[in-house]
Amino acid sequence: MVIEKKQRKKKEKGTRKGFTTGACSAAAARAATLGLVNGEVPDKIECQLPNGQVVNFHVTDGYCNNQSAHAVVIKDAGDDPDCTDKAPLTVDVRIQPEQKGEVILKGGEGVGKITMEGLGLEVGGPAINAVPRKNIEDNVRLAGEKLLKNNGLEVTVSVPGGEAMSKKTLNSRLGIIGGISILGTTGIVNPYSTAAFRDSVIQGIQVAAAQGQDTVVLTTGGRTEKFVIRELPHLAQACFVQMGDFLKYALDTVIKEGIKHVIIGGMVGKLTKMAQGETVTHAGRNAVNTELLAELAESIGVSARICQDIRESAMARYASERMEELGLVSEFYHALGNKVITTLKSRYPSGFDIKVLICDFDGNKLGEVMQGNKHDQAV
Repeated sequence: MVIEKKQRKKKEKGTRKGFTTGACSAAAARAATLGLVNGEVPDKIECQLPNGQVVNFHVTDGYCNNQSAHAVVIKDAGDDPDCTDKAPLTVDVRIQPEQKGEVILKGGEGVGKITMEGLGLEVGGPAINAVPRKNIEDNVRLAGEKLLKNNGLEVTVSVPGGEAMSKKTLNSRLGIIGGISILGTTGIVNPYSTAAFRDSVIQGIQVAAAQGQDTVVLTTGGRTEKFVIRELPHLAQACFVQMGDFLKYALDTVIKEGIKHVIIGGMVGKLTKMAQGETVTHAGRNAVNTELLAELAESIGVSARICQDIRESAMARYASERMEELGLVSEFYHALGNKVITTLKSRYPSGFDIKVLICDFDGNKLGEVMQGNKHDQAV
């Protein structure tokens, strides 16, 4: 007797975008602030995202009194399999009469605490990145303009359950303890981890080839894309492909489509992943190889003591900060760019040439390295 097994239909992954922890925190902060102004926390709030977009968020568990207000926005990560999906981004806003005009941002339960240098955040402070910090403050100021004329506002962001969520991240390796990070440079979560996004990367390169372009510019995110577009204004829009973490699929398609020139725009973390041979550079895969960064530092004459500090750090950004202190930014990024090219050419020995454009976390150019070192430079 033959028993036929029913074929399970594979669940398709979509392209629905979601919102970052930073955007949800800003929305909750704005709702709580409005509660203080109007005497009632709204159940829906209009929030301005870092990218300028204005979005409506649903608010739960809102309440207030004369001195403080409380609001929660449940994160919707869209189709991205994010461990913080459905996290309750919780904000308490309290009036501070003695700090007129000030917005004081604090981290509460479930928000990670910074314990190591290299993240661009104050050691001992909450793991709330720079863009979300500004976005939260901007929304509080928009809602609380009247209050701030005579008072300050203390804004505490909490994530109940955040410590458990953080165990699914690399936060502990980065010296972030006790909770998740409040992140997001645009406010929007793109489904980078889905097959749909991977396919969109492939399609983007196919479109460039179909238009007769011989160059593609691959970037890891929104900031690096803005940087390379500014650096390469002569290239057609079709040349720019935001590949996210999908380097392998991007370069495989470059080969298939016969693209001759590849430009990679990136920052220190993702570039280090590429230099160490990672073809999918998602933060949740493998940690940054700080041993490699120490070796690069050693190759440009950095002392053994500092190289050991870099080796023992969990963050690529720490190495960059130390090089800045030593005045060796140009030399370091020149070495890193060359290592990226060497590693990638070992996997793809023919078919295209490579240039690496490097920027910092504010989109400022740090270096440019071209295969063969004919026109390499660093700034």
